[in-house]
Order: sequence, then structure tokens, then C-alpha cells
Amino acid sequence: MQQYVCVRVPRMDDIDIGLFDYDRYNTLYFFILNADEHIYMRYGGRDGESQDTFLSLASLELALKKGLDLHQQYGKGLLPKKERPAPLFPKEIPALVERTFAKGACVECHLIGDLQNVQREKDGKLDKLSQMYRSPDLRRIGLFPDVPKGLVVKEASGPVAAAGMKPGDLITAFDGTLVHTFGDLQYAYDKVPRDAKQVTFTVDRAGQQEKLTVDLPVRWWWTDIRFRQLSVDARTYFDSKPLSDDEKKQLQLPANSFASRVSHVDSMAEMLKSHGLKNGDIIVGVDGTQTDPIADTAELFIKLRKTAGDSVTLDVLRDGQKLQVPLRTFRMSFRK
Repeated sequence: MQQYVCVRVPRMDDIDIGLFDYDRYNTLYFFILNADEHIYMRYGGRDGESQDTFLSLASLELALKKGLDLHQQYGKGLLPKKERPAPLFPKEIPALVERTFAKGACVECHLIGDLQNVQREKDGKLDKLSQMYRSPDLRRIGLFPDVPKGLVVKEASGPVAAAGMKPGDLITAFDGTLVHTFGDLQYAYDKVPRDAKQVTFTVDRAGQQEKLTVDLPVRWWWTDIRFRQLSVDARTYFDSKPLSDDEKKQLQLPANSFASRVSHVDSMAEMLKSHGLKNGDIIVGVDGTQTDPIADTAELFIKLRKTAGDSVTLDVLRDGQKLQVPLRTFRMSFRK
């Protein structure tokens, strides 16, 4: 650490957020860079369960050592310079200006993450798959790192195992981009187009470089986004699980139906009187629609196809009876 100049940025008012781009719902995030603002690597990353799932002092130490090595390479001209991204400043986002600068308030990271999406929604440019469902969970493709060891693979199952990845492999590149930390990997993975079918990992296995092509499963990008408290996320206050193909067939539902069985009703539903669903209810339609090319559950359909604050009518099967259950979604607002 003594070989670094450490800077903590408490306000984002004048920061070039085009250069310092990241998922702003990370609780802890480091950029390791030089005085030319050439970013060597990122350190951070989280999942929907915890802010420090992928963080440890040991992995931070590895990152700092690697940063010094990359800095020496840069000084010797051995590290190619990266093209600087187009600049973007907080004052260029009207919805953010309205909530912060106009009120003399601090521009905080989570406000940028939320109000950028609010502005996109107002402009009709919100891509929910990539801009709401940030930082896809790598465990959905069977990958989990050995956190203290950086990008050494601890668990490999499902799609990554089918591609040939093994525990003990060291991930060195993703889709041709060098990665040194979990923060690097998660950031690069987040940039994958949501309609992509494959990604490529390069791993070091006993000193040999292996290139592995991983087939992405349907909805590989899905991750639990509720902790983000996004204003543009239509809150439904229930969870459900998709019906099996056999269950859909028995109920004479389309094979691509998003019919799903309610598995949990949030206590907020009763407090807000948002709906009257019960555990075990089967939702077979939303406003008369039963199928969707992306959604496999009713709440995912609502999140993707409706606007926060909308009211919908659910077609429900309860104890063999057909019901119509009204549901009102809610738009979150927090610490703004």
C-alpha cells in the first residue's frame, strides 16, 4: 500500500463517470490506475446476497501486487495504452441534476445508478435486461472463484464444466479481454449483449493456456436485483417458480407460457394492499397475456413489460378455481 497514492472519492459531482464506469451498487470498489488515468484493473464486485461475497484481504493483496507489476510494464512501454471512453459527467443527466445539483445535494454513486435509469426511462431508452439486470451472477453458468486466490476457480459445474473448465484453473481472459481480478471479470461479463449465445474464457492450467467456449443458458443474465431498490423496477411483492412442462401440459397451457406457482408473498403486499395472492396460487396470465419470449415467471414478465406503478390483472388458478386478482406494482424511492 505504501507504493500507492490512495484516494477516496466521497462525492461524484465532477467525476468523469464515462471513464470510471462500474456497477454503482457495489458497496466497495477500487480502480487501480496511474497518473495518466490509465486503468490497470478493478477490485470489487458483489451478488444479490451480500456486498462482500467476492472480497477478501488476501485477494486485495493479490490485486495490489499485480497492479504494481502492470505499472512497471506500463513505464517500460510494454503495456499498450487503452482507448479512453467517451467522457460523461453527472451534470449531463437531467434527472440526476434535478435530485442533486439543483438542491445542493451530494451526488452519490447509488444515485447515479438509479437516476441514469430514470432518465433512460423518461427518454424511452431503458434496456431493462442490461441496465436493470446488472452484474449477472456467474454461478448461473456454474462458476464460483476461490475468493482469496483471485480468479482461481473453486467450483465449476453446468455450462462452464461442459466447456472443460476445472477447479484450480486460473482465469486470465474473458472474450479476449485480460482480467486480473473478480472485479475485472464481473465488469466484462456485464458488458456481454443479453442475446449472446456463447462467451469465451481463457484459463491457465498448469502453465498452459486453454481457451474454453461456454454456451450460455436461457436467461443467463438474470440476477436478484431487489437489493438495488431501483426506481424503475416494478415491485410485485411476491415470488414464484415456473411450472414444469408436464404441469403446463396438464393445464392445457402453451409450452412457452410463463405460468408460475406463487412460492412466497412478501409482507409488504398486505401492508400496501398491493394484491391478494396466496402461496400455491398458479398465475397463468397477466392482462390476458400468457406467453413471452424472455420471461419464465409472472413477476419477471411484469418487471420486463410493465412500468413501475402500473396496475395489472392476474389470471389465477386457486384450488381448481379460476380467479382474476388485481395487482398494483410500486415504484421504490429511497434516500434521495
